[in-house]
Amino acid sequence: MTERNAPETHPDISAAPPLLEARNLVLAHDPAHPVLQDVSLGLHPGQTLAVVGPSGCGKSTLLYALSGLIRPLRGEVLLSGEPVQRPTQNISIILQDYGLLPWRTVLQNVTLGLKIQGVPRKERWQRALQQLADVGIQGREHDFPGALSGGEQQRVAIARAFVSRPSVLLMDEPFSSLDALTREKLQRILLETWQRNRTPYLLVTHSLEEAVFLGRRILVLAGTPARAATWFDNPGFGSPSHRDSDEYFRLLRGLRRSVESLW
Repeated sequence: MTERNAPETHPDISAAPPLLEARNLVLAHDPAHPVLQDVSLGLHPGQTLAVVGPSGCGKSTLLYALSGLIRPLRGEVLLSGEPVQRPTQNISIILQDYGLLPWRTVLQNVTLGLKIQGVPRKERWQRALQQLADVGIQGREHDFPGALSGGEQQRVAIARAFVSRPSVLLMDEPFSSLDALTREKLQRILLETWQRNRTPYLLVTHSLEEAVFLGRRILVLAGTPARAATWFDNPGFGSPSHRDSDEYFRLLRGLRRSVESLW
């Protein structure tokens, strides 16, 4: 690749085998009309991937297939080389609507997965309280989700996703319903949390700015049915000041030009 903001020719930038891999996925609600066609991708240990595409192109459907919630029409999903055929505790997912149980407190929501895993009560409370502190929502553990703002609920969702120490984290437009300042704040919190534990994540987003800030690699989906149209490498990813750098704006301009030509 001759320019940092040019599309990647070879999307697999790590020599290590992918932790999560999709091979030639074909996804469809109606078998006669695929939503996604022959999509392949790899998420490597410690890496992050942002996926952008027009509304209705199947981005959320891709996440559901990667998490084992739906079965592909063709192709396969592998986690550490093993087929993903149903939901697993090794893959956490954050949805647009936060997915919190309104009748459970913040602490109960965050510890629910640990309880299912059989983690002793004292340990799961300790881990949950530490994770809540990491995302900046101390002192609200006994409140119910209805008493929290949208940004606070999303912090709880982030804490719940990370506290179980999954192998992979998947996110479906997690900040789309938030105001601009809250969204940027939570993007920084997500980045800081990733820097502490290096849990690889795949983020689906409509926002090109968010993709460039949170994705070490960026995949652009386009077409009908949607395919993996092009890849971008983002070497400046991970720096808190990346959003203010010339490199960030160069990549954003290149990504925008690519999207405008494809969509």
